[in-house]
Amino acid sequence: MPDLPKIIPLFPLPNLVMFPGLRVPLHIFEPRYRQMIADIEQTDGVIGMVLLKEDWEEDYETRPDIFEIGCAGKIEEIEKLPDGRFNLILEGTAEFRVVRELRDRMYRRADVEWTPVSAPALVTDPEMMETLRELLFNYLGTEPAEQAWNTLVEERGLTGASLVNFLCFHLDVAPIEKQTLLESRAERIGCLIDILTFKIEERKLGPNGPGGRVMQ
Repeated sequence: MPDLPKIIPLFPLPNLVMFPGLRVPLHIFEPRYRQMIADIEQTDGVIGMVLLKEDWEEDYETRPDIFEIGCAGKIEEIEKLPDGRFNLILEGTAEFRVVRELRDRMYRRADVEWTPVSAPALVTDPEMMETLRELLFNYLGTEPAEQAWNTLVEERGLTGASLVNFLCFHLDVAPIEKQTLLESRAERIGCLIDILTFKIEERKLGPNGPGGRVMQ
């Protein structure tokens, strides 16, 4: 993708998996990431969001392990606070794979390979979309699911890949499961169906199953 840089800064977090098309508010307060924002706000404004692996706390101040598949975001809004912190809105652009990390800054940067999934590749089967809709209604309950579906589809106009990515991002599951969704690429809708099916079956096992909330 010619419009995306080959080297990007990385912003690893333990609880956020980005998806294309989603807008996320971020508060930047650590000195190394404040420097990162200062460096990129005058250029392309692209940040690579990656998920930290398990036990990241043990090595957080240096370079804890990360998943090599991430999603880049572009700064759409930015506010610099008087004390040097930043509030910003990041919009997901495309998936990437970390090829190698660079060690030339106080924050993490990487040489990346862009691996975007085309919107048509994400949703090719209307029957799968209908299956997804039925599972959401099953999981949420008819009335709340109908309200959510109408808001997303009728009012906001989300369809196809935009709808799938929205549901993946807001799905009330562990970050590692969202990472699985991100890495599933063109199989993302199938993976989402599998996770929802598992959640529904798990809930049937008893009162200790997950609650009836699927979106945050």
